[in-house]
Amino acid sequence: MTSTSTSAHRDGYVPFPAAAAAEYRSAGYWAGRAIGDLLTDAARRAPAAPAVLTDAGPWSYADLDAAADRMAHGLLALGIAPGDRVVVQLPNVPEFATVLFGLLRAGIIPVLTLPAHRRAEIEHLANLAEAVAYVIADELGDFDYRALAAEVRPAVPTLRHVLVLGSPGEFTALSAVPREPSGELPAVDPSDIALMLVSGGTTGLPKLIARTHEDYAYNAAASAGITRLTADDVYLATLPAAHNFPLACPGILGAVTVGAAFTFLTDPSPESAFAVIERHRVTVTALVPPLAQLWTAAVEWEEADLSSLRLLQVGGARLADVNAREVTPALGCTLQQVFGMAEGLINYTRLDDSSELICTTQGRPMSPADELRVVDENGVDVEPGSEGELLTRGPYTINGYYRAPEHNARAFTPDGFYRSGDLVRRLPSGHLIVSGRIKDVINRGGENVSCDELEEHLLAYPGVRHAAAVGLADAVLGEKVGVVLVVSGAMPSLTEIKTFLTGRGLATYKLPDVLRQAETLPVTAVGKIDKKVLREQG
Repeated sequence: MTSTSTSAHRDGYVPFPAAAAAEYRSAGYWAGRAIGDLLTDAARRAPAAPAVLTDAGPWSYADLDAAADRMAHGLLALGIAPGDRVVVQLPNVPEFATVLFGLLRAGIIPVLTLPAHRRAEIEHLANLAEAVAYVIADELGDFDYRALAAEVRPAVPTLRHVLVLGSPGEFTALSAVPREPSGELPAVDPSDIALMLVSGGTTGLPKLIARTHEDYAYNAAASAGITRLTADDVYLATLPAAHNFPLACPGILGAVTVGAAFTFLTDPSPESAFAVIERHRVTVTALVPPLAQLWTAAVEWEEADLSSLRLLQVGGARLADVNAREVTPALGCTLQQVFGMAEGLINYTRLDDSSELICTTQGRPMSPADELRVVDENGVDVEPGSEGELLTRGPYTINGYYRAPEHNARAFTPDGFYRSGDLVRRLPSGHLIVSGRIKDVINRGGENVSCDELEEHLLAYPGVRHAAAVGLADAVLGEKVGVVLVVSGAMPSLTEIKTFLTGRGLATYKLPDVLRQAETLPVTAVGKIDKKVLREQG
């Protein structure tokens, strides 16, 4: 194999400290394998085993392995080099796997964005990554991604290729990219960046989370072990596959690690999802709390055979105890609460935990090497069982966001602990109970909405003098987006504000659900907007 040809992508990457990396390798957490090799290994073990289940029939592991190779060679033939970054914005379709593994095999770094992202996020992330290509679907629902690409392309000087799944319009058809292998693919360094995830955007625009082959392969493999995933399982990607949760917890990559089959779902409604579970005999899937509540209720009116489902993972936000207790009686499967972050640390309730722990906690750390601290506002460790902010470091937790030195100075302690912004209590068993957030962020149905970012956009609306965004309690979403405006002149309507924000390229899940006017915004003793008062006012 030839070696990768560029190291420019490492500029702005914060690596694991050398001593910690050596310790993780010697302890066996890092196995020295590139993620693309996990598919090769699975195909060699059982080439005829089903990998991707589709309505047209299964793709075997040999099929997926060959398709990934052809995609890798085709991407390189376009002049996309190892180390280059490619923004991927695909829905949950089988081609997601082909593109992902093709990029990983070629040493090209996928920047995994969500179908809900719009111009503001895509332009920012593509420029931050200096992306050379953008992979999209033609349409999803009533949204045309080709129109989005036409807006983004002139704003990203490095962007040379737009590859479209489906009808390409003015761009290049993704189906035209694959090529038969000619020569060897570049050698991939397992310690190098494998892919980039997108942060929830807790402060300002979203950040890029660079995960290495070694740390992310461990993330997937350890998750597969905790969920007892085997080659007999069928994993359903219900949430957007670019999310860390359905991608590697254990998700698609965990399925590949053990040779399990997986399938994709674009519509997570019970009507659609239950039919897929019955058709493909799905055994494991992951949801956010609002969907878990909906599925639990839907068994009353949806007729489907869900007997194959053995494990339902719920994460992205805290699942209320009362809702957690409803899952197993309704769906007939084990509940696993998952609390984690794309930056690293993942906590799981274990399959053999007591019902009380499963229903009332958000799990305990995945790895024996995960280091946790729970601290007060001064960074001092709190008494056991007391509430505080969760700090963490370990073999799959990043040491800094990509190309974000100023933010990293605030988000990480001098000795390398990541400040999660989550308020937790730790039980003697090691299980965590999540009690809230200290960062100014709204968790709307499992999607983080940065109040800072939303407020900045709102202040651009004509006549808006002051703006505040707050999370308001909601029985379905967990939190909905509330906005309070101080305006000069006529107060805009909620529809007018949504139209304005959409025009600025903001993702739809960041749009306000509730809008009200105020003469002034309440402030704290130090002059900051008092969000607590605003939340109480509703």
